[in-house]
Amino acid sequence: MVIKNYLIYILLFVSSITSVAQQTAVVEGRIYDKTNNKPIEFASIGVTNTSNGNISDSLGHFRIEGIKPGFVRLQVTMVGYKDFISDEFMVNSAKPYYIEIGLTQSNITLSEVVVNARSTESPLSMQRLGQLEIEKSAGANRDISKVIQTLPGVAFTSVNRNDVIVRGGGSNENRYFLDGVELPYINHFTTQGASGGVVGIINPDFIRNLNFYSGAFPSNKGNALSSVLDFKQIDGNTKKMNFKATVGASDLAFAVNGPLSGNTTLMASVRRSYLQLLFSALKLPFLPTYNDFQFKIKTKINSKNELTFIGIGAYDDNKLNTGIKNPDDKQSYLLNYLPTSKQWTYTVGTVYRHYADNGSDLVVLSRNMFENKEWKYPYNDESQPRTLDYSSTEAENRLRYEREQNLWSNATLNAGVGAEYDRYQNSTYRRLYYNGQNGAIDYQNDLDFFRYGFFAQLSQTFLNERLGLSFGIRSDGASYSPQMQNPLEHLSPRFSASYALNSKLTLNFNVGHYQQLPPYTAMGYGSYQGEPLNKAALKYITADHFVAGFNWQPLPAIKLSMEGFYKHYRNYPFSLADSVVLAAKGGNDFGVFGDEPLVSIGEGRAYGMEVLFRMSNLSGINLLLSYTLFWSEYNEYTGHLQQTGNYVPSVWDNRHLISLTVSKEFRKNWTLGAKWRLGAGTPYTPYDKDKSSLKAAWDVQNKPYLDYSLFNRQRLGAFHQLDLRIDEVYYFNKWMLGIYIDIQNVYNFKSPEQPIYTTVLDAQGKAVTDPADPQRYLMQEINADSGTILPTLGIVLEF
Repeated sequence: MVIKNYLIYILLFVSSITSVAQQTAVVEGRIYDKTNNKPIEFASIGVTNTSNGNISDSLGHFRIEGIKPGFVRLQVTMVGYKDFISDEFMVNSAKPYYIEIGLTQSNITLSEVVVNARSTESPLSMQRLGQLEIEKSAGANRDISKVIQTLPGVAFTSVNRNDVIVRGGGSNENRYFLDGVELPYINHFTTQGASGGVVGIINPDFIRNLNFYSGAFPSNKGNALSSVLDFKQIDGNTKKMNFKATVGASDLAFAVNGPLSGNTTLMASVRRSYLQLLFSALKLPFLPTYNDFQFKIKTKINSKNELTFIGIGAYDDNKLNTGIKNPDDKQSYLLNYLPTSKQWTYTVGTVYRHYADNGSDLVVLSRNMFENKEWKYPYNDESQPRTLDYSSTEAENRLRYEREQNLWSNATLNAGVGAEYDRYQNSTYRRLYYNGQNGAIDYQNDLDFFRYGFFAQLSQTFLNERLGLSFGIRSDGASYSPQMQNPLEHLSPRFSASYALNSKLTLNFNVGHYQQLPPYTAMGYGSYQGEPLNKAALKYITADHFVAGFNWQPLPAIKLSMEGFYKHYRNYPFSLADSVVLAAKGGNDFGVFGDEPLVSIGEGRAYGMEVLFRMSNLSGINLLLSYTLFWSEYNEYTGHLQQTGNYVPSVWDNRHLISLTVSKEFRKNWTLGAKWRLGAGTPYTPYDKDKSSLKAAWDVQNKPYLDYSLFNRQRLGAFHQLDLRIDEVYYFNKWMLGIYIDIQNVYNFKSPEQPIYTTVLDAQGKAVTDPADPQRYLMQEINADSGTILPTLGIVLEF
């Protein structure tokens, strides 16, 4: 009710000062040849579905005035080049929007209009997200990681998690790139060794589009088994400095965007959460605080050379809310087992591009670091020795060179080399209970090694560009161990084919072999003497992909696609402690994943099919409907590490995923959006109740132990949720105000979770001894189902 009244006051205030005249927006930019950066003169540029347009001048520059503010697309046509329609982007009266569009040469005199054209290298298993989908997605609160979970093949896990789970693969099988610079993590409070977290780090205001590859990876993107996420940022404003302030669901943000000189632009943002204040008021047992920054500085040295500096980083602090008076059983359980944690991460990179007459050179130099600390006192009593004391850092220094060359008619070659120096430091003390005895893991380790490799991809179209073929190869090596050193033993070939039956229907195929290093947490797991215990047993993880499907696009605004896929995993790290393949365990909890004794013998498979229907700005409606049917399972092993011939499902084995996202634009800049998701129940492992009730076992970790002899034998109920979002934007002379209400879980669905098995507590919050056995605690089950209606108010001010 408070939020509702607050919103009404804001709307009344804004309505009272709204200008009578309709404000208009301006789009400026440059049209150039994508191969050599030469300006394209006399290209026709128009705003789709309007009469606004212009022609590029001798330098490729253009300016379009009188545009209605909001999300727009540009259509560009030029003889000798493929026609192009841009992703949607937002324009307003606060500043001219600047965009550079590279066109691809074509030998076809009259070509079909291409909307978000698929590349010859990756003709399938690639989805593209623009600003509209990121900005207006209901339930996402402008968090890119949550928007990704609406795409086909991507599972949605807990509503409080941002794990990227693609086609049944593990949560650490993804790679992220920002303007060509690799990022190790993209979420706050991330799970080290996996990909998940709570809130995305990347500022959505800076993103022009996202290319999401769930297969058919380009050869220049390595070390991935399930997906590659390639983020492209907008360019800075070349005319004047602009500012943007945002009050989100859980944070405050401020950004600047403008020129530093005649050929240099700057974009920068900072953000800080107030989530800890909300959690404290709600008496939640944890109080997270997150902060982040992001910047991009781009200098155009001349028409042939440009230099870009980017940076992104985060600092996260999670404290326990030990001040809760009279906590209930669930609050006490969480307080007693959750650790206190701190994390920070940063990535800085330099991207240099040189254009030649028929190609370009790219040099990327970057460094990233990640530090993770966790500690725990028994019952949060700091006078006692810690039961957990963990500290580690990851540092990577990368150099990559790429050459993209037009070889002959309709043929391109992308080739390059890469090298990096990595360092992983770890200090671990963790109490444990194993084989009926109390003990501890206690070691320090300082691991460093080099990585190196080369890649090449040759692509060509035939038959008047109806047939596209691409062959790529990649090879990687690492000095970590003798079995990883030789790059010729780690070749990763891939092949793609695409054939257009007509202007609307295309058949696509891809087969590829991909490789990835195990996580640092696994490679650096050590002995008391600091020696990596897994060094002799770990290998590159491999996955063979087979994908086939079709795209049908009857109209530029409508697309239907279907793909079938099969992935076969080999050399997956296998847990010697729990006798299961590491990927099948998940990694969807907070903390650390993979720091245990492992051996590379695991095998598995993930297979299924995806259907996607997409409608883009048809009568003001945007719609994305996806359905995925898949299986994700791994071989079962005996105690002697022999395969039984049986497969067990991984924790990601949802089987059915449905996601529907829709938005509708109305007059006076109103937008209504909705998102509905359905996921079949995920498998889970029941608790070992006998072991968990033992005092000696429970006091080590204050949470129950899983019965791995019944690994993933049970399954939760289905999850479904409806989110709604209402936006209105007000445009004034030189500034803009946006207001939105986002309501998650509209019908208050309770997401099924495995019940909590925990101790019965007395009035003082201490565990009660079982009267029938003094060696055990008296135990109970607590309902863990979660979910509540969550309305939030957001305000965006740009000037």
